[in-house]
Amino acid sequence: MSPTTTVPGLDTQQTEKLLGTMQARLSALLDLQLTLKHVHWNVVGVNFIAVHEMLDPQVDAVRRMSDAVAERIATLGGEPLGTPGSIDKIRTWEDYDLNRAPTVRHLSALDSVYSGIIADHRKAIELFGDLDPISEDLFIGHTADLELFQWFVRAHLQDADGDVVFRQSEQG
Repeated sequence: MSPTTTVPGLDTQQTEKLLGTMQARLSALLDLQLTLKHVHWNVVGVNFIAVHEMLDPQVDAVRRMSDAVAERIATLGGEPLGTPGSIDKIRTWEDYDLNRAPTVRHLSALDSVYSGIIADHRKAIELFGDLDPISEDLFIGHTADLELFQWFVRAHLQDADGDVVFRQSEQG
């Protein structure tokens, strides 16, 4: 992705590095918002309504994050790619594999999804800190929200002592 322009203070090579990382994060966020909506539609069982209603605000927030990242890409002279084909081409993670399933299974799987997204966002923040504090700031805010959403998910997976009682690997 070669930028058509760049912002003052960044050269073309720095901008290309930023754009590549941001595009990967944009693809992950677009995938996350679709996954969250998929879970919203397919969750069943105990605490169904609590989980169902918890997910829509997360979908909306992740959609806003995607938009902000896409606009940052455009601001830096890049072309944000948001088509399903581009997401699939860029993706380095496995597709979400649950359809209609109990809340605990979906929440455990979502915990794993959030862990991957947050870890990759933190790596991006490290890169941005060396190159572009504006992009770094954007992703710090997004990561804080993603960590909050993961906490919401994990709270459903814990017992009264705070111990996680169900993990993705226990699904059998």
